[in-house]
Amino acid sequence: MWQIIAIVAATVVAMEFYAWALHKYVMHGFGWGWHRDHHEPHDNRFEKNDLYALVGAAISIAMFVWGSELLLGDAAWPPAFWIGVGVTIYGVIYTLVHDGLVHQRYFRFVPKRGYAKRLVQAHKLHHATIGKEGGVSFGFVWPQNPAKLKAELKRQREAGIAVVRDSAGA
Repeated sequence: MWQIIAIVAATVVAMEFYAWALHKYVMHGFGWGWHRDHHEPHDNRFEKNDLYALVGAAISIAMFVWGSELLLGDAAWPPAFWIGVGVTIYGVIYTLVHDGLVHQRYFRFVPKRGYAKRLVQAHKLHHATIGKEGGVSFGFVWPQNPAKLKAELKRQREAGIAVVRDSAGA
């Protein structure tokens, strides 16, 4: 039982590093075509960016299949099932917090203090740049200090690395 809990917990933690790398190098790189509308104002219920959730779901489903002895018999790798559980848990956290709390797609709540406020501030600073170049706060669950993020945005703007919106406070 402890092994299963450890696999699931380690997967949830690892997903933050995976999400950071995916966001920084894919979404703000060659995958910008899917991610762009997430950074631009629109009235659409869905975004092309939502396709990344389908990629995450496919990874989770693949892990469930790979871990299923019922489907694969001796070719199954049982820990993969629990990795799939961890990927799914991270996806639920991301969906509720990122889409729900930060972007208010599902509910309206503005945190006034603590971790949730810091998380919202860090992500809003991520959206302070125009275009895919530069930027800060590519991770999600462990938000950086907003003051440090503002200083980095200011440095990027002054160096010509990023175009920063005026309202970003950088």
